[in-house]
Amino acid sequence: MKKTLLMLALVATGLTQAAHADDAAMKNTFKKIGLENPQVNTSPIKGLKAVTTPQGVIYVSEDGKYVLQGPLYDVSGERPVNLSNQALITKLNALQNEMIVYKAAKEQRVITVFTDITCGYCHKLHQQMKGYNDLGITVRYLAFPRAGLGSPTEKEMQSIWNTGDRKKALDEAMRGDAVSPIAKTADSKVDISKHFELGQQLGVTGTPAVVLEDGTLVPGYQPPEAMAAMLGIKA
Repeated sequence: MKKTLLMLALVATGLTQAAHADDAAMKNTFKKIGLENPQVNTSPIKGLKAVTTPQGVIYVSEDGKYVLQGPLYDVSGERPVNLSNQALITKLNALQNEMIVYKAAKEQRVITVFTDITCGYCHKLHQQMKGYNDLGITVRYLAFPRAGLGSPTEKEMQSIWNTGDRKKALDEAMRGDAVSPIAKTADSKVDISKHFELGQQLGVTGTPAVVLEDGTLVPGYQPPEAMAAMLGIKA
């Protein structure tokens, strides 16, 4: 019995030392690639850790020797699922109270659209809102000023997201009306820089960019019928 307990203790000690060694190796790798205290999670692939960075999710081997950048897809089902973006869905849904939502009366699916009020195809999508809603598609908007943070567009969109009636303000902006400026203060309820940064993590490079409920990113404008077909909704 004593020998058995001793062997178990030695095995446990070895596992702990190996875990510490792996942690140290990964921390050294993070330092090399310029990451400070990133969020590290398990991944579906044995031996790889999923690491959330400002540029999205990357994968690092547990021994710290290898780094993989790019989306990880699960292709076991009917269609590929972007697992890298799926890991960011919790962050996306945490912004729900900051979204401008156009809810379908008979909701079947929900899409989240990163939009820019200066984007022609964003205007086109918005003009067809009734079409999406009539097909059971709820549209949730987050802000993604293509010109970047600190740009005139970012300031206008910051005003829209902090006005008393966001939906009315967005409707007017999408019609081409001037945006009433609201100075950003420490008391501003919404900071759209969070939207922009999350969009970058999800791989958004242009607008409109649509994120499906499973984390799949659909770049570019899709008319209501095409979006419904993509979502498996029968018109």
